[in-house]
Amino acid sequence: MNCCCGDTQTINLIFACSGAANTRYPADTISRLIMKREMSSMTCLAAMGAELSGFIESAKASEKNIVIDGCPVACGKKIFIRHDIPFEHFMMTDFGVQKGVTPITEAVITDTAAEIQSRLCAIL
Repeated sequence: MNCCCGDTQTINLIFACSGAANTRYPADTISRLIMKREMSSMTCLAAMGAELSGFIESAKASEKNIVIDGCPVACGKKIFIRHDIPFEHFMMTDFGVQKGVTPITEAVITDTAAEIQSRLCAIL
């Protein structure tokens, strides 16, 4: 499924949590699904946190930045706020994926991906 949002020439970047908790797996997997659906290009959140200038400049130049955090620690959100770069934010725990509790199944990923894609189509 391609982007439902119109202009596929728009540069949208997606950054995903890749931390240690169970919530990082759906964040990363859903980001990759969104990338494959041509709604965005995926890039490295860790590089942003490491202050690598090329990644920061790419985020500043992006039409939309999409940050998918795993949990309320919200590392991605904090990185973007620190750099004063606009972003759309999603967090796995807002979709009922509880840190350290929720078993991550294909259904959890599919259902959450559908909800995030729907919300993205409304803003992209």
